[in-house]
Amino acid sequence: QVQMVESGGGLVQPGDSLRLSCAASQGTFSSYSVGWFRQAPGKEREFVAAISGIGGSTFYADSVKGRFTISRDNAKNTVFLQMNSLKPEDTAVYYCAGRGGNLIVMMVSRSQAYEYWGQGTQVTVSS
Repeated sequence: QVQMVESGGGLVQPGDSLRLSCAASQGTFSSYSVGWFRQAPGKEREFVAAISGIGGSTFYADSVKGRFTISRDNAKNTVFLQMNSLKPEDTAVYYCAGRGGNLIVMMVSRSQAYEYWGQGTQVTVSS
């Protein structure tokens, strides 16, 4: 099975920035749709951002629009999540998820649409 691997989390103060990275254990991201999700303790997993495998269309949760940017570098086989102006409510474990090919728009924010998941990386925003 394909394993997604996230990195780049850490402890930061409000207003700081972090860049998360995601790579796949097999294959390349050129044909993958990739999503970022997050889960805080005691809360349900929620959609953060996604990028399509073909065309590079991006999608964002309303809570992160204007602050987070998802991108991909196919030469490095890596997907990034640039997080700026971080807030305490962004604190969560962030997961990268992948699915071969494109997803229809209505499914890009649904966790059940993704087949491959990583172990998660902790992001803590606290003063």
